Amino acid sequence: MRTASPSGFALLQKKAPLVGAFFVGAIWHVPAQAFCPVPEAVQPVTVRQVVDGDTVRLGDGRSVRLIGINAPEIGRKGRTSEPYAEAARRRLEALVQASDGRVGLVPGVEPRDKYGRTLAHIYGRNGDNLEARLLSEGLAYRVAVAPNVRLVGCQQQAEQAARTGRLGLWRQSPVIAAGRLRQSGFAVIGGRVSAIDRNRGGVWLELDEAVVLQVPARLQRAFPDGFFDNLKGRQVEARGWVLDRSRKGGLKPGQRRWLLPLSDPSMLEQVSVKK
Repeated sequence: MRTASPSGFALLQKKAPLVGAFFVGAIWHVPAQAFCPVPEAVQPVTVRQVVDGDTVRLGDGRSVRLIGINAPEIGRKGRTSEPYAEAARRRLEALVQASDGRVGLVPGVEPRDKYGRTLAHIYGRNGDNLEARLLSEGLAYRVAVAPNVRLVGCQQQAEQAARTGRLGLWRQSPVIAAGRLRQSGFAVIGGRVSAIDRNRGGVWLELDEAVVLQVPARLQRAFPDGFFDNLKGRQVEARGWVLDRSRKGGLKPGQRRWLLPLSDPSMLEQVSVKK
């Protein structure tokens, strides 16, 4: 990818603290339909390669995992790519190219993931948040992993735009009924809360006697008081990375095979049942 003149980012770095939002609005033209407006300060970086729909490699060698989205997996080692995986990668590549390979980086509160990748939000030269752009076009799912949840609200709005317009991943509902779950990995699951339990491990919600949602004790403080009140019997939608507990030497009596840890309140939503 070509390296563009750094003048926009250089000016932003030097003057944003002085003139704030006015300067950002004047120099960075934010698209009318943009979600998650650009903050006053970003780190200018060059993208060397777009790896997939949610990961890029920078000119300095760092791999950056975009915060707040999970794009479909590209097939590797003989595996077939998931639907829209290649479309997501191509779209992110086009957005980066439209920014001449120069983007603005906003690191997360938690700066790296367990694989050593930098966790950050990325903005184009026009002020467009690239994660929100992919969400609004239905090319990625919204996720929220504490403590990197600053843009949850606007990312929800971006995904809802795609969902309402039935774009990309939302052209046909990707929501899996809890009783029909057959594999681990990322999923959006729908079901009725059939039981709620609390113990030292956290809060446990059972969906349709098939899937268990867990809010680990260390993350309970992120959930508002009363969040779980009156959830029993309600239809909900949960998302995240499903674990297959049968792979850990067998299930204990009464345990459900599928476990979905929840990392933020936005990963669990009540669903209105149409009559």
